Amino acid sequence: HVQLVESGGGSVQAGGSLRLSCVASGYAYSVNCMGWFRQAPGEAREGVAATYGFGSTYYADPVKGRFTISQDNAGKKVYLQMNSLKPEDTAMYYCAAEIYSCGGIWYSESDYNYWGQGTQVTVS
Repeated sequence: HVQLVESGGGSVQAGGSLRLSCVASGYAYSVNCMGWFRQAPGEAREGVAATYGFGSTYYADPVKGRFTISQDNAGKKVYLQMNSLKPEDTAMYYCAAEIYSCGGIWYSESDYNYWGQGTQVTVS
């Protein structure tokens, strides 16, 4: 049973940076597909970034050039470096993972079977 735990959220002024971390446990092998989603109050959850198979990375248009997703060599941790943060980045950020084949639609919630509890990011 895969468990995901996020950390690194907080409050920051516009233009600042945060680094989110997500640790996967309960699975003996590397996790091939990991992503970050976010949900602002009153809004639907949306894909932010994803990494597939240690090689391919994907980003939503609003965060391209500002956010960077990366994964550790063991395939058990994923990070989201967020720079030049804007107030519109304020949301609960969720880590997501799929341990089997990556579905191919990285921004689709249905492509991921495991979710963390979320970490709040507030940009003022």
